[in-house]
Amino acid sequence: MHNYIMYIFELSMKNTNLYKGSITTIILKLLNEHDKMYGYEITQKVRDITKNELQLTEGALYPALHKLKDQGLLDVEVLYVGNRVRKYYKLTEAGTKETVKKLSELESYIRNMRALVNPKYRDE
Repeated sequence: MHNYIMYIFELSMKNTNLYKGSITTIILKLLNEHDKMYGYEITQKVRDITKNELQLTEGALYPALHKLKDQGLLDVEVLYVGNRVRKYYKLTEAGTKETVKKLSELESYIRNMRALVNPKYRDE
């Protein structure tokens, strides 16, 4: 049964529709773990952590970052690195609170999905 769960998990990780609903939570969690990050760094961290299973594209990342900034959840710090301008994103106090909320929601979702998929995880 364990292999079956891993198979479903692997399939779901490759399903972009399931993944899209988690982009905000992924960004918030990574920024919560690291003081500040720039866009490319976020995409690479997702790729590294998931061993290339998930690839957060710039086309998905930057609209999400702009939305989080507009919601007051992120601050942007512009730094010059050599002759390049680099935007670093970091959580605001509201962003930190939202991260806790989103992670709680995700943990609940995972727990419920696990119970639906595997009777072993159901409370009888």
